[in-house]
Amino acid sequence: MPNLSNIFHLGIKELRSLYRDPVLSVFILLAFTVLIFVAGKGASLELNNAPIAIVDEDRSPLSLRLINSLYPPYFKTPEVIDFAGIDRVLDKGRYTFVMVIPANFHRDILATRQPEIQLNVDATQMTQAFIGAGYIQAILNGEINEYLRGYRAKTALPVELALRVRFNPTLTSEWFGGVMELINIITMLSVILTGAALIREREHGTLEHLLVMPLTPAEIMFSKVWAMALVVLLASILSLYFVIKGLLGMPIAGSVPLFILATALMLFSTTSLGIFLGTVARTMPQLGLLMLLIIMPMQMLSGGATPYESMPEAVQYIMLAAPTTHFVRIAQAILYRGAGFETVWPNFLIIFALGAVFFSASLLVFRRSLAAES
Repeated sequence: MPNLSNIFHLGIKELRSLYRDPVLSVFILLAFTVLIFVAGKGASLELNNAPIAIVDEDRSPLSLRLINSLYPPYFKTPEVIDFAGIDRVLDKGRYTFVMVIPANFHRDILATRQPEIQLNVDATQMTQAFIGAGYIQAILNGEINEYLRGYRAKTALPVELALRVRFNPTLTSEWFGGVMELINIITMLSVILTGAALIREREHGTLEHLLVMPLTPAEIMFSKVWAMALVVLLASILSLYFVIKGLLGMPIAGSVPLFILATALMLFSTTSLGIFLGTVARTMPQLGLLMLLIIMPMQMLSGGATPYESMPEAVQYIMLAAPTTHFVRIAQAILYRGAGFETVWPNFLIIFALGAVFFSASLLVFRRSLAAES
């Protein structure tokens, strides 16, 4: 059986080693603060202050009304440009939308000739381009209909759709982006820290010192797992309270201790995976390449970036073997919906089982690696 005293003291050694590494320390600090805040604030799914320019070749009261209907917060104040400058401003990325109102537009509208307004869209701003085009069409149709009738008419539909938005009534995308980025950071850093700790031992030659001591591979592995998991867990708790709840203003609907327990189980899986990758990789560049092949797909296909149900069925079945898939479900259920343990216990059980498999496989590979080096 592993000696708990050896595991504790080896773990303290790992914490001291991490403390003396300023690069990793600063990276941890920035990851759990700046990166999460930027992901929450920057990855907005709503149309906000989209830059738009207008080419007004009609210069009529109706065209002026259409220009004045595009105002903040959806759009920036429209700027009037000439037709020859359309390609130039779009190539420079100054505007997401350039709307061209043709000559005699007002006269053709009154004569019911159905003139067309040209809308040029910079689709490199994908989210704003998709949403903004629909917004512009709806705004212009409403303004033109009101201008022709002399009043704003409200069409009575035979069926009324009553919307009831639960868990996020204001549809604030910052709440979603911040929590999903926290999950990505937890996954990435737990793997990096444990893998880097093992590689650092090998590069500095201290792994040979450990091999001549009365230590077992399980004790060495346990010490790295609990030390790095503790660092990520504490940073996650602070980030949840001070960044997500504080700076991003997200209300936490469920039990924070239950989410912390889920995070601890998740760290058991990911730190074990980090030991495995750190054993297979011999240098930090090799570890980085392995992370691109394993960690990036885990983050992108776990349901945090895109809905899990919208992916192909084959991918869904494959991703059931990834702990991030179940951790995303737990986080969304607890933090957004206020779910209790009776709802998420199957995901808890799966994460623990996956962690046990990862830990056993990592321990087996680690023992063989130490035997070969000794």
